[in-house]
Amino acid sequence: MLQVIDKGLVRERFSRTLHSYGSNAPVQNAMAVELARLICREEPTCRFERVLEVGAGTGALTAELLKRCRISLYVANDLVGESLRYISREIEPWQPEAFRFLEGDVETLTELPDRLDLVLSNAALQWLSDLEGFFRRVSALLKPGGLFAFTTFSARNMEELSSIQKVGLAYPTALDIERFASGSFTPLLIREDRKRLEFASPEEVLRHLSRTGVNGISRHAWTKSSYERFLHRYRQEFSSGGKVYLTYNPLYCCFRKRLS
Repeated sequence: MLQVIDKGLVRERFSRTLHSYGSNAPVQNAMAVELARLICREEPTCRFERVLEVGAGTGALTAELLKRCRISLYVANDLVGESLRYISREIEPWQPEAFRFLEGDVETLTELPDRLDLVLSNAALQWLSDLEGFFRRVSALLKPGGLFAFTTFSARNMEELSSIQKVGLAYPTALDIERFASGSFTPLLIREDRKRLEFASPEEVLRHLSRTGVNGISRHAWTKSSYERFLHRYRQEFSSGGKVYLTYNPLYCCFRKRLS
């Protein structure tokens, strides 16, 4: 799945919202908890030698995995260099034996670790330009029998926004993910979910997006009239019980690299 992603804009938006992301991302935080549980279910020893996390952000998944598992080398990657400060704070009580941070775009970084036991990612892979190509790269980095476990979002994610603004990411479907994995991996889990958040107003929806950085798709400039039209349509079409809502479509996936 190829799509044009402005990585500079993504970096800018997430860099600006790191301080507010954790307290404004309940869906992504819950996804991190569930993903860590799924990983431990597939690897009951909860012991990994070499681990790579892609898009570690503020360290929610990093902490959730480290509090459950013994890990010799944990390598955390993020597009935003300032993430290291937040990750370091989150993992302080659960330090792995060795920790490294790699800043940059995982699709172009050349110094990624190999012979990995686990590659994981929470709510980040939707920002990749070539997800199918990334699956091939993960396969090359993993040991035979290693795990590739991640969450992302599927095709109906934040459909309220895309139906009004006619813009959005090209989210993968479960079938897309299964196809990308088919060459090298055995599927252990592919599961979709729906999470609806309620807000007092459409303005609060926009503030939620701004505080989490997930609006890093385009440099959209509101005019007064376009802003008012958006608010009116959102209230008209996506209201319930005196509030408005925004729906997330999480996708949980876990694969094991084939032995041969």
